[in-house]
Amino acid sequence: MLNKIHHIAIIASDYEKSKRFYVDVLGLTPIREVFRKERKSYKLDLALHGTYILELFSFPETPTRLSRPEATGLRHLAFEVANLEKVIDKLSQSGIVAEPVRMDEFTHKQFTFIFDPDQLPIELYQK
Repeated sequence: MLNKIHHIAIIASDYEKSKRFYVDVLGLTPIREVFRKERKSYKLDLALHGTYILELFSFPETPTRLSRPEATGLRHLAFEVANLEKVIDKLSQSGIVAEPVRMDEFTHKQFTFIFDPDQLPIELYQK
């Protein structure tokens, strides 16, 4: 029935700040950016290694949503990385602070969390 995850959509409180985070800091590639005049909304499609994965939106006067990992609803967005320590070091050069590295008790793989400009939890999981 289902084939794969098609994309993830994120609404940013500060579109330009979030755009810089996802493009310049995390390295996602812009595919298409449009301004939808009737909705007063930007939509930016982003890819990771050529695969479309994320839509970044702006809307006027968006309400704040609770987004800690333990809140009800979508828990977090997770990216696989080859070397967690190298990624943490590179992110720290952009002022991004990672939580202490933890060990997955079942897979014995290392992981940590960072947060986007709207405090959306993003997990970095070592391959």
